[in-house]
Amino acid sequence: MVAQSVADILTDHVRLSVESIDRMYLNVYVPRLQTEQAIAWFFREHRGQPLPSAALTSPMSRAFVSKLDEFATRHQIPVVQFRKGERKDDVMAKHLRQFSLDEGVVFIGKAQEKTPVFRTEKRKNPNTGQPYPWIVKSSAMVNHYYIYAVDRDFGPFFLKFCTYFPFNAKLCLNGHEYAKRQLAHRGITFQALDNGILSCADPRCLQQICDNLSGNKINALLRKWLARLPHPFTGADRNAGYRYDISILQAEFSLTQVLDQPQHGRLFFEHVIRENLDLGRPEEVRLIFNRRISSRTPGSFRTRIITQRLTGKS
Repeated sequence: MVAQSVADILTDHVRLSVESIDRMYLNVYVPRLQTEQAIAWFFREHRGQPLPSAALTSPMSRAFVSKLDEFATRHQIPVVQFRKGERKDDVMAKHLRQFSLDEGVVFIGKAQEKTPVFRTEKRKNPNTGQPYPWIVKSSAMVNHYYIYAVDRDFGPFFLKFCTYFPFNAKLCLNGHEYAKRQLAHRGITFQALDNGILSCADPRCLQQICDNLSGNKINALLRKWLARLPHPFTGADRNAGYRYDISILQAEFSLTQVLDQPQHGRLFFEHVIRENLDLGRPEEVRLIFNRRISSRTPGSFRTRIITQRLTGKS
């Protein structure tokens, strides 16, 4: 029997359906160091500097970069300077193919990126005319270190550090890679896709694994690797409450539905197009083929169905 609608296909021909986090990008930052006043307090009250100034951050930046470079040398970790326009995920895939450990840092990448920073400008006391330094928020091109690693429970991820005070960072992880690792730990047979799962011997357990990927587990991943990697703040800073926290910057979620036969996949897209061509629907529907198109690629590569000014005739 041929499926007559999208609903028929999804009801009768889906052999695996999984909802999960796909990709998650998180802010990693010290909450007490995100304003001009907080920076002044850090240096004046915590570190005992009478004149808070951005100049005080330079030694901290140099020390942090030195520790990162020494860490890479000591553990024989490749250090890569990213080229302009280069896809960082492609660089990671290349190094990952040569990485044989169950857990560890794969490589460290460097890139200059624009980021918010704090700098010092000179101001004058209106009463005395004496100059004094004043911390203001600005932006600058700053070196960032991308630490690409593999975690035993989460699989591949990266932690990106800005090398300029207050050393804000980003954590990026993949929920599908987490699910694959958890299935392997449990000894459950599955067939992996590049970014997903094609088949699983225990779909219910797979869904439970995806549902149980919680904020506490992500936070534990961050704490684990902050303890292993060079840290920009001293123990005294952290004991005084200058510790990293995390928040969600971007979250992508996926619904993976695997059909039983390729022909049902073709029917699915045909029905989707057909069911979106009647009155009140979009005037144009396009299917974009899976190929890379740049400004130098000749021609157009898409299927386009135009429904403007329909006459009602079939």
